Amino acid sequence: MKHSPQDATPTSAAAGLADPDKRRYADQAYDALESMIATLELRPGAPIVEAELIERTGLGRTPTREALMRLVASGLIVQQPRRGLLVSDIRLAEHLDLIEARRALERLISATAARRATPQQRQDLLHCAQQMIEASQVGDLAAYMAADQALDHVAHAACRNPFAVAAVVPMIIQCRRFWYAYQHQGDMSEGSRCHLMLAQAIAAGESERASAAADGLMDYLRSFASVVIA
Repeated sequence: MKHSPQDATPTSAAAGLADPDKRRYADQAYDALESMIATLELRPGAPIVEAELIERTGLGRTPTREALMRLVASGLIVQQPRRGLLVSDIRLAEHLDLIEARRALERLISATAARRATPQQRQDLLHCAQQMIEASQVGDLAAYMAADQALDHVAHAACRNPFAVAAVVPMIIQCRRFWYAYQHQGDMSEGSRCHLMLAQAIAAGESERASAAADGLMDYLRSFASVVIA
């Protein structure tokens, strides 16, 4: 029987793991909350009101709570004594270190995706990158970031390394949030160019080129962050 989001509470832990509907609802809730944090819809330091998030996502209590737990585990939401859950702050002093940690994971993910991606995934990566190019040309930030997120999802699925993906996703959200906060100092054209080079390398199945393209993207993010922090 198919569960509704509100009824997605399993009778056992094993049932929860086996229930694809529950997993899908929880993933949808996570993606929705991730987007709210990354785009500053939920601003740094903002209190987390579970009832409001349930209403905004429309995905029910259990999936929303699971998504919140994942966000706490990744450090994007923090628990403060007597204050409850809050969106974590953007820490300028640590951002360059975060990018360097992300660099190692992006090199691994990109090189592995170049080897393991399916033909459809290779096409999808190029399509997402082209959407980023087109969005940057007209200054459509929402479309640009949506295509960026879609490209990440395809690359992560293509690499088939859930451990690397789990480690890198919180860093990506932090970088995306940083970009939103200081977008007036960013360059969508350069960002889209870097993503296109990465997508092309993965699509071509060239692991070393993909790693180099990942380095190029991280170099761009580091340069942007350095301007903001200076």
